[in-house]
Amino acid sequence: MATIFTKIINGEIPSYKVAETEDFFAFLDINPNAKGHTLCIPKKEVNKIFDLDEETYMELMKFSRKVALAIRKSIECKRVGMSVIGLEVPHVHVHLIPL
Repeated sequence: MATIFTKIINGEIPSYKVAETEDFFAFLDINPNAKGHTLCIPKKEVNKIFDLDEETYMELMKFSRKVALAIRKSIECKRVGMSVIGLEVPHVHVHLIPL
């Protein structure tokens, strides 16, 4: 069964898209910790971050960095924090939170 994030990627559930590539998708968190709180996810549905193959893992980090730099330019903040908890949804996701 598809995760809620896969349904967002497929357009079955609405989201506010921040960025997208062929392999990754970034969108605003529905319950943000701060204005601009963004989730970066691989389009490939994988439950745990360390189950990603090394290339996808590294590309997710590069994608997240690009999104974080854009957030920092568009939202007044001292920095953009990053966390990977992996408890809420069984689909790898990186939280980017303006601080």
